[in-house]
Amino acid sequence: MMTVDPVRWGGAAAFVAAYALMCLGLLRTRRAMRKDSGGAHADWLVAYASQTGTGEALAGHTVATLRTGGLSARALSVEQLDEATLRGAARILFIASTYGEGDAPDSAARLARLLDQPGMALGQLHYALLALGDSSYANYCGFGRRLDAVLQARGAQALFARVEVDRGRGAAIEAWLHHLSHLAGTSDAPDWSAPGYGHWRIAARRLLNPGSAGAPVYRIDLLPAEGDLPAWEAGDLVQVSAPGDPDYPREYSIASTMAEGRLSLLVRLHVRDDGSVGLASGWLCREARDSAPVLLRVRQHSRFRIGGNAGRPLILIGNGTGIAGLRAHLKSRVDAGQARNWLVFGERNAAHDHFCADDIAAWHQAGMVDTLSLVFSRDGAAERYVQHALAAQAAQLRDWVAEGAAIYVCGSLHGMAGAVHETLESVLGGDTLAMLDESGRYRRDVY
Repeated sequence: MMTVDPVRWGGAAAFVAAYALMCLGLLRTRRAMRKDSGGAHADWLVAYASQTGTGEALAGHTVATLRTGGLSARALSVEQLDEATLRGAARILFIASTYGEGDAPDSAARLARLLDQPGMALGQLHYALLALGDSSYANYCGFGRRLDAVLQARGAQALFARVEVDRGRGAAIEAWLHHLSHLAGTSDAPDWSAPGYGHWRIAARRLLNPGSAGAPVYRIDLLPAEGDLPAWEAGDLVQVSAPGDPDYPREYSIASTMAEGRLSLLVRLHVRDDGSVGLASGWLCREARDSAPVLLRVRQHSRFRIGGNAGRPLILIGNGTGIAGLRAHLKSRVDAGQARNWLVFGERNAAHDHFCADDIAAWHQAGMVDTLSLVFSRDGAAERYVQHALAAQAAQLRDWVAEGAAIYVCGSLHGMAGAVHETLESVLGGDTLAMLDESGRYRRDVY
């Protein structure tokens, strides 16, 4: 699955070299951030709205820069911002990712509701905003720009002009760092880094949907060219740097678990109207030879990991290559003996597009997939999609949520994810869905 996270890491060679340090220390940073977000007072808040983790990483290193100058700072997700904190804060640095055509990250829903409240005056607040986006979309940095406008309309005062970052370009992040250094009164700011790409090789590549009316989908199994597999969890992503476009890494959900001994992706070949293929998908699916080095790095995706939902029943909803992220979660659950799983999956035709069919059937037969709802839109007289399957099982959906279930959605943003969200609101109610979102029981990896 390719995830269109607006924050694409690339940029100049000098920046990339500097960028190696940041994510080598990312785990330590996240631990510190979790510790710091427990309510301790700080003069500076760094609030991040991150879809796949890059904004979170930048927030951690923004905190580190401020602390270098002796300032008291802590980072927190915008979903942790409550009304009292927002009204009482004197200084907040916002890091706002945009994904898709101007969409806000899922974690920003609560902040949007707070800022929409009548009478939400923020005249006491001084802020700055780092907007992360992708200029190949018409609504570039759409969420960051909207957030900036709303903050100003509420009376908040900008410390300096909004900084916009196109696909992680180094010059813009260096500009942000420059402003932070002035705020902190130091030139000894920590280096910014991205994880280095490792060299991998293709161990196996298999077409999953021969005869399909849709574009070809391949399962690609990869192994490190040298050494052991890096650590990852179900829900995590990879970035792949294709030779034809090295500054624009593509992100894919990991379909396998570490215990399976390989890193597996499901990649749909992008075929343009003129018959040419996408630079990244064409290379991965057809052009790369078994011996060709694949430049790849694993990305933690904290919002789509199981986290505190490990002991809950799990409702997994997806379509197309979104089954990749759902399969990894199911495999982890099966290995852990967690049997309360409900999979809702949709594609075109059962005969050609039932990805991971053998695994799913075996898990269902063994009782590890409690409920299996398969929807193939072109197999009946009327087209049916995953949202229709959910609506048809509304009573069971309400029962599972009442029993504490978490909901994970993976697949296409336009069409499936929006329709599923509307169905969940209709069946469960908007307040219940908002509660699930804010408590981490409603998580999405959509593209």
